[in-house]
Amino acid sequence: MEKSILESVHESAKGLYDIDMISPTTMREFDALCLPKIDDYSAAKIKAIRHSNNVSQSVFAAYLNTSVATVRKWEARGKARKRPNGAASKLISLIEIHGIGLLGADDDETTGNVA
Repeated sequence: MEKSILESVHESAKGLYDIDMISPTTMREFDALCLPKIDDYSAAKIKAIRHSNNVSQSVFAAYLNTSVATVRKWEARGKARKRPNGAASKLISLIEIHGIGLLGADDDETTGNVA
């Protein structure tokens, strides 16, 4: 797969940083620019991510350090629907990519009833 322009620029900046041609502050700015964009998760997508990890709303909430009511609102439709904030969206994206085990769950521990 070909690199994006941003990936190529970041790689060049990293090379310049490695030979002390750009400062740590500038490198951090390049790192921040190259962070992947976080999706705006729909209720169905959040529920699908939770189901794919075989966890209940209460277990999912515990791993995200939020309440069950919040997870219910994320999965709700219509006016009751709420959207995850930035930190929660980032955690959900990491769970989507790497699975809930990334947050410290062993497969044997993620046995909440999926609802």
